[in-house]
Order: sequence, then C-alpha cells, then structure tokens
Amino acid sequence: MYSYSEFDEAFVRTRVAQFTHQVERRIDGSLTEEEFRPLRLMNGLYLQLHAYMLRVAIPYGTLNPRQMRQLAHIAQTWDKGYGHFTTRQNIQFNWPKLSDVPKMLSALADVGMHAIQTSGNCVRNVTADHFAAAAADEIEDPRPYAELLRQWSTDHPEFQFLPRKFKIAITGAAQDRAVTAAHDIGLRIVKNDAGETGFQVLVGGGLGRTPMVAMTVRDFLPVEDLLPYVEAVLSVYNTLGRRDNKYKARIKITLHETGKEEITRMIEARFAELRPLFGGNDQALLADIREAFAPPAFRNAPVEAYDAFYKADPVFRAWADTNLAKHRNDQYAIVTISLKAHGQTPGDATADQMRVMADLAERYGHNELRVSHEQNVILPHVHKSDLPAVHAALMQAGLGTANVGLISDIIACPGMDYCALATARAIPVAQEIATRFDALKLEHDVGPLKIKISGCINACGHHHVGHIGILGLDRAGVENYQITLGGDGTEDAVIGERAGPGFAYDEIVPAIERIVLAYLDLREGPEETFLQAYRRVGLPPFKAALYPGEGNRDAA
Repeated sequence: MYSYSEFDEAFVRTRVAQFTHQVERRIDGSLTEEEFRPLRLMNGLYLQLHAYMLRVAIPYGTLNPRQMRQLAHIAQTWDKGYGHFTTRQNIQFNWPKLSDVPKMLSALADVGMHAIQTSGNCVRNVTADHFAAAAADEIEDPRPYAELLRQWSTDHPEFQFLPRKFKIAITGAAQDRAVTAAHDIGLRIVKNDAGETGFQVLVGGGLGRTPMVAMTVRDFLPVEDLLPYVEAVLSVYNTLGRRDNKYKARIKITLHETGKEEITRMIEARFAELRPLFGGNDQALLADIREAFAPPAFRNAPVEAYDAFYKADPVFRAWADTNLAKHRNDQYAIVTISLKAHGQTPGDATADQMRVMADLAERYGHNELRVSHEQNVILPHVHKSDLPAVHAALMQAGLGTANVGLISDIIACPGMDYCALATARAIPVAQEIATRFDALKLEHDVGPLKIKISGCINACGHHHVGHIGILGLDRAGVENYQITLGGDGTEDAVIGERAGPGFAYDEIVPAIERIVLAYLDLREGPEETFLQAYRRVGLPPFKAALYPGEGNRDAA
C-alpha cells in the first residue's frame, strides 16, 4: 500500500496545526459556530444530533495493522470505545469532545491518516473494490489509479468549492463490487479489442432524493488519459453545476438538464485542451505509485488441513460458505469479517475487535485489511491452511458471524440515533430484521439477499440499490418506512421500484417477513436468488404479499 512521502507528512501536519488553532479559537469564543462550520467541515468534523462526529478517510478502503490499532487507540482514548465503518470505506467516531479532536488528528497523522476532504463540496474519499489485488475475476488492481486520483484531488485549487460533494469509485474486476454506477464518476477497468487496458467511464450516478444510474461517456479511455479526462469532467461540472439549489447541484442533475450528448461533447472538448498540459508527469507518478502496490509474497503450502477441517466442522463450514471468496491464488482465500452480528449495529467495531483484526492481518494476512462499502472488514490474502485459526480467533472476538451476503448482512446509515439530518431510525430496524430472521432460522435457506436501510432521503444507506430497500421518513411526526424492491448496485445496476405506501415502525419488520416468505413460495428452486426471482415475476406478487386484501392498490 502507499506510504506517505515527506511532502504528504508535512502537508497533513500543517493542516493539523491550522485546525488546532481554529479549535482553540472556537472554544475561547473568538469564532462563532457559523464561522467555525466551514473550517471544521474541511477537516472532517460534523456536528451530529448529540455530539461532534469525526469522519476519517481510509483511501480506497486499505489499511495496515498499525493503522487499525491506532483507530482502536483513538476509539478507546477519545471516544466511547468503538468506531463505525461507513459505506464510503471510511470510519466515523461519533462522540469526540471538540477539545480532543486536534489530538485525534495528530494521532492519525502518526500513522499516515487524516480526515481531509471527508466533507465539503470537494472530491471525497476515492473508493475501490474491497477485493482489489485478490479477486479471481480482476483485470488489474485499481488502487494505484485510486491513489493517483487521491493525490491529484487533495487540495486541488480548482475543485475545493464545487457545486456539491463529488464521489469517485473505481473497480478493476468483471463483477462491480464498488457500486460505480451510483457515483458521480465511476471507473471500470476494461480491455479493448487489442488487449490494451483502459477505463469505461461512467458519469452522473447518485442516489439521494433523485436516484440515477450513471451513463457511459467513454467506452474506452486509455490509462494515460485518466487524469486529464477526470479533470475535464470536473471542470465542465464546476462550470455548469447549479449553485442556486443544493438539491439540484449534483452532476447527475447537470447531466440530465444538459443532455448526455451535449455534456459528453463539452467533456471531450475540455479534455482536448487539458491533455497536452499533463506532459507525462502523471504517468511518472503512477509508475512510482504502482511500486507501492506490489503483490505480497504468497507462500506455497499444503491446503489439505483446510479441506479436512471444512468437512469435519459444521460451524466452520457454514462460515466458510458465506464469508470466504475465491482468491486469484488457489491456495488462498479472501476473508470477509462480518460486522453484522445479529442484533448489533451494522458497521460498528469495538477497539478490542479492531485490535483482533489487526493482529490477524499481521499474523495471517500479509499485513493488509480492507473496509468494504458494505460496512464489513476484509482480510484479502489468507492462506487456506490458516483459515481454521483465523475463524477461531474471530469467534472468540464476536466477529465470526456467518452471514456475509445474507439477509442479516444489512447496510444501515446511523439514522436518527446519531444524524441531525435523519427523519427516522435505521439502526434498530436493521437489528430487529436480523434478530427476527435469526430466530426463524431462515437466512441460510433464503440465500443471497441485500437489504439496505436509509434514515432519510439522502440515502446514505444505499437503499435505492438494495434488493430490498427501506427508506425511513417523517410523516406528520411519525416514522414511516417506504420499501423498494429489485435494486442492484453491481455491473447490472438498477434503481429499485417503490412497492407502495409506507409502513409504521412496528409494521416494517413484519412487512419484510411477508416479502421474504413470498419469495420462498415464488422461487423456482433454492438456486434462484431473490433478485433473480424478482426480475422473473416482477413487482405484483410481492406487492400482493405486502398489502394483503388490498388488491392492486396503487402506490401512494
């Protein structure tokens, strides 16, 4: 992974010193909260419902053990002993005291981390496939390109005050695990007919109150043109983007209002102007960055012990069947550590659990950890002979839940438990769904099913692209939960269909149960997943199950 240069170190330390002084001025009253707000947001500090919240960048979701241990130290020293991993591959600390934030930022800087550009109308944390450099279906590791984009966009003078926040995601595999189509720019590494590597460029995706799937503006962009082309997209958006209405300020609205053909023409024209200005310096930097992402020295050892353990231990086998993914090296596996134990807050990990994950990465995982947008943690490189030991350690730490990709592996935003923008609770809904289906002992029979929950229209829980999406709203002071069905965040991305009128808080879990039971009745055998069944039969039979006795009631 990338390590900070002297320039990076000096840059981050300077920002910490600046913000330390700004915090002191806020505490002594020299700055009002209104004056302080843009300064704190530039350093990842939010004012939530009950306290400040610090959002820490984890670029493209990659961590080393030392960094994970430092996050544990920060959680234990200046917060309430835990952190929350987010759908942007970041971590949030929800309870810091303002006076402690400079110390937290200094501790982050000690391990090459920061909170810069985790807020504000700028280019946010560049996210990537959490299986990068390990996945069997990968064309190329996308992280060197993500790091190039991170360095280019950090403190970029032209793009610090965009019309709205701007999110970039990149994947290097056939299967899109980075939800690229729901980003302002999505980059997919592809091969052209000549066998050359480049990018399919998608623009204008996003969720929120106006969900849209991104459109392709370039089927193939040569690798050497990445930075000038991305700069061209941002330059056009910065010029055209709405600043009179924040609800219409995202590039998806700009693309819709301008038209794909015209905005593509403008991007290409600006690209033609910018391309000669780069002069190859970006490619020299990319070559240096690539060296930092050399693959680990995989060991060659027998795997028969794993095979025997898999056959003999049903608990291990259940975990292996759900939480392991195929590695590009047949002797290895990708381990997803579920942060979704039944009844717990999705994405939360205690300081002790973070230390356990760091220890496992150091001992068994070639010193690498990843954070997924699905709010889990990944050990991307584990030799199969080590998997029984890894599983035993995870079980002891409360991290051995065998549910990755199943109904209890729920994405949920903080909702009204933390967020000042939320209009309904999300965490308790996720907890109750998970515990309900655990009690029914149905989730392994149900199979792959992605539930995503948002506590407001901003869709931080990605509900629009959930197989089952849940959106919590306020209806005259009462929580009301809308359901969408058939969403998908992969390479076949689609926005889910709204099923009909919403449900009260005490009705939403029974409603989800009716949907799932309907699926079990409808499916053509256990091999047909929920999404496959939905695409085959459509909304009507699920709507009938949701609203029994109401016929073909239209959506309110």
